Amino acid sequence: MTGTSDARRDFHFISGLPRSGSTLLSAILRQNPKFHAGMTSPVGHLFSNLIGSVSAGSELSTMVSVAQRKRLSQGLFDSFYADLPDERSTVFDTNRSWTANLSAVTELFPAAKMLCCVRNVAWVMDSLECQVQSNAFENTRLFGDKATRSSVFTRCEALASRNGLVGFAWSALQEALYGAHADRLLIIDYDLLVSRPAEVIGLVYGFLEEEPFDHDFDNVAYDAPAFDEQLGLAGLHTVHRKVEPRPRSTILPPDLFEQYGRLNFWKSLKGSRARIITEDKAEPRPVSAVA
Repeated sequence: MTGTSDARRDFHFISGLPRSGSTLLSAILRQNPKFHAGMTSPVGHLFSNLIGSVSAGSELSTMVSVAQRKRLSQGLFDSFYADLPDERSTVFDTNRSWTANLSAVTELFPAAKMLCCVRNVAWVMDSLECQVQSNAFENTRLFGDKATRSSVFTRCEALASRNGLVGFAWSALQEALYGAHADRLLIIDYDLLVSRPAEVIGLVYGFLEEEPFDHDFDNVAYDAPAFDEQLGLAGLHTVHRKVEPRPRSTILPPDLFEQYGRLNFWKSLKGSRARIITEDKAEPRPVSAVA
């Protein structure tokens, strides 16, 4: 039996940095029959286009009230997820833009929380560069022209720009972490997720105020080959079956690795009401959620 737009669902969100475990987190959460989660959905893009088409500067702006904009936005979520089975009563929508739209998300879904995946930015760049070099006979759509894709230095620079794949997500995450609704956020470090998945996911459930679920971290699977191939990055969203660290050497030049390794601002997060899962050597448990 499929759901309908009348089915009552709870919405939470997954955001943060690219290549930082959002797809892995979704693949784990979706093992719970109550949850729906996946890779980046189009809802964030549709939402931005909707608001843009009725905002100031548009000829439609005076024809659509704020209340109507909210209902239209709500309708995007209801319509997009209407075909889910009714038992999938909690939806995690993934998009890096949600951190930049936290105020709107909070108004639409007052009980919603946001899981923000982070990772050493140097390893984010390294992971993306690995994907590019692994698809050596394809010009990925991540880069708009020959100049930006010409070398590892120009590729990293393009990705790190304020409107680039990494730079935008990094900036939007900081905006959310220091914004009025920062208490809705939980920061999840990729390295802790893959090294201590049971503990991290247990803390995620506690943050969401959900009943615990017995996840199988040896049999996690997710793949989106059609999406990855049209992007020119085959294997981008392939999740390894067993959740575990996979250490290797970086393929970035040393100066680039050092440069981007200095951008991990959440390591010394101050003045934010967000929560973070961190390794706390002062506690008996190696992982704990702290304000």
